Amino acid sequence: MRLTTRTNLAARVLMFCAVNPGTRVRSAEIAAACNASANHIARVVQQLQAEGFLDTQRGRSGGLQLARPPSAISIGTVFRLFETEIPFAECFDPVSNTCPLTGACRLRGFLTRALDAFYHELDRVTLDDLTRGNCGLEQLLTLAPALAGGCDGTDMVTAPVPRIGS
Repeated sequence: MRLTTRTNLAARVLMFCAVNPGTRVRSAEIAAACNASANHIARVVQQLQAEGFLDTQRGRSGGLQLARPPSAISIGTVFRLFETEIPFAECFDPVSNTCPLTGACRLRGFLTRALDAFYHELDRVTLDDLTRGNCGLEQLLTLAPALAGGCDGTDMVTAPVPRIGS
């Protein structure tokens, strides 16, 4: 399984905004910091804004920022938004499915359960979980100058994610 580029960029845009709270950021700043095409970022921003994740403002003093608190943004919801346009397998799209095995194949049921489990795990992760206290991410994405006594880089290596309810 591989996430689409748009899903990956959506996560980057949201993390950039979360690391720069209260600041209207520009798409060009996100594109530069995230090694992405400004055009691709603009399309992702447009979709995130349409779905209520971002607040955007045009003009010289314009930019974008989160429309919700990071703790209210489910990564599973964001990923579903960007991944649903492309069926996981041919048999998941009734319009273009030409697989002759569809009526007898059991693989689709297993794939459906696996995808459900994938999204179930991501539903438990918020944007806040990805960004709060993540000094390494802050060093990469923040627009503000480093604060004295702030991040010391000790969490540059990804810490294990705690298992909830397991």
